[in-house]
Amino acid sequence: MAYESPSLRIEPREGEKEEAGPVVKDSAIVEGTFHQAKVAGKVRRKHFFSPPDAALAEAVNKDADNVEYTEEEEKAVRRKIDLRVLSLVVSRITQLYFQPIRGNAHVIKAFNENFGITNNNKWTLALSIFYVGYCILEMPANILQRYIGANRFFFLSLSWWGIASLSFVYAKGYPGLLVLRVLLGIGEAGYYAGMIYYLSFWYKRSELAMRISLCMTGTLPGAIGGLLAFGLVRAHTSLLTGWQFLFLASDPDLAHGRLHPVVLPSFPFTASFLTPREKAIAQARLNRDHRPQSHGGMNGWEGFKAVVNDLNAWMLMIIYASFNVGVATISYFLPTLINQLGFSPLSSQGLTVAPYAVGWFMVFFQAWHSDRTRDRGYHIMLSTAISCIGYIVLAALAGKGTSGRMIGGRYVALFLVVGGNYSLFPLVMSWAANVFAPTSKRGVGTAFIVSISNCVSIASPQIYFDAKNDFRDGHAIAAACLFASFLAAFLLRTRLAYLNRRNAEKLRAMAAQGPTEDVDEREAEKGHETRIAQKDDRTAERGEEIWDDDPRYVFMT
Repeated sequence: MAYESPSLRIEPREGEKEEAGPVVKDSAIVEGTFHQAKVAGKVRRKHFFSPPDAALAEAVNKDADNVEYTEEEEKAVRRKIDLRVLSLVVSRITQLYFQPIRGNAHVIKAFNENFGITNNNKWTLALSIFYVGYCILEMPANILQRYIGANRFFFLSLSWWGIASLSFVYAKGYPGLLVLRVLLGIGEAGYYAGMIYYLSFWYKRSELAMRISLCMTGTLPGAIGGLLAFGLVRAHTSLLTGWQFLFLASDPDLAHGRLHPVVLPSFPFTASFLTPREKAIAQARLNRDHRPQSHGGMNGWEGFKAVVNDLNAWMLMIIYASFNVGVATISYFLPTLINQLGFSPLSSQGLTVAPYAVGWFMVFFQAWHSDRTRDRGYHIMLSTAISCIGYIVLAALAGKGTSGRMIGGRYVALFLVVGGNYSLFPLVMSWAANVFAPTSKRGVGTAFIVSISNCVSIASPQIYFDAKNDFRDGHAIAAACLFASFLAAFLLRTRLAYLNRRNAEKLRAMAAQGPTEDVDEREAEKGHETRIAQKDDRTAERGEEIWDDDPRYVFMT
């Protein structure tokens, strides 16, 4: 028996019905290959920066509207997507192993001497300047990604990032450090938000958080990176010292980047590892959930205006910016905080492993449970509360001495801070992907949140200015930011639940009044006469996305 979404039935397109009206049972249409066969062999891309073929995208979407498949077939296609798409994205984690430890090189004396870092203020400035290029290019990068495809964009991003990181091995002096930090930020711009946007073309809204947790958390890289750093900093040759080996390990970034244009498909309709029928199934299961569009829709400027005028975007930005204050500091200062407990610089690197390892389990469990329960708000509030408690403990115990009890209490608090902070990444960004529609707005919206929030990150390292006071003030500021994130999450969840109730009441009223009154009411209330008059249930199900200001759109809370 063919699988159908419980909430959506896709009617065949015009020209695919018999004269009497029943669906044509032509095998090619039912199999989901009819329209793709018409464009087979005609797909071409003129050059590297040309967009993916729109004709093929349209053909796959037409086939997706009529393909019949079982639940078992859907699961089989999703497994194939996991094995190819998700595994390639997760493999990026091998490069992330070195990101935390490169930032933590500050605890190594030879690194500070090479770059002229003579005090904590110089180091915090080097950390902050990274976000300048990152913030400026975040949204343009996401627009470029949608235009040329994720595989080619990630090739450019990773290649730039790898070359900049490798250059640390040969650079000297404080000005050189600042320049390379800016270049690193430019290389990373668009990658994080772009990866969430990319995954939304492959997975349903209820499947995103867990998969983002596998791809985008810094806890597992931090754990493994700490172990690698513990060994690498001891390596010495006649040409290189220990800290340089941390940056020499950037070669995987370059190799991984070169793989992307060849093996990573940009969209389901370009996936060579799927058969035509599997492409139709992959697209159909998304169309029955949120119907992402690879072409058309808003342009970049229109998407930006829609996001800026959306209160949900600003509330998500507050959530992200507030908790990111903690992430932007703990990722670089964790070895320093452990070092202050009385451990040597090298031992401090090794002792970062446990908080990151435990934190990874919290990240994965929170994301998995969030997808399972289809809830984001309560899970975000729980993670912010855990991290806030950790910072409060650190602030309360700062300057209380180095007895075994004090050291143990502060070290345990770091587990809460790491687990709470990093578990928020997949939860908040998957929530953003669930809140924005259409696809063109979603791409700009996720980039907007990351970009504006990271403007705050420019100042975030500066909160740890009180090294002589065991960073008590810094911990207190971070705790206040996490509390603000908690409140914003509570308010946003309350707002979205209210919008869902209001939309449900509107739909009931519209159904009772009839189609003519429905259109009139929506025109008067929303002021989008032309767009709404052209939309009805069939076109939304079959050819267009439902926008997030449409009463039929259901927000995930």
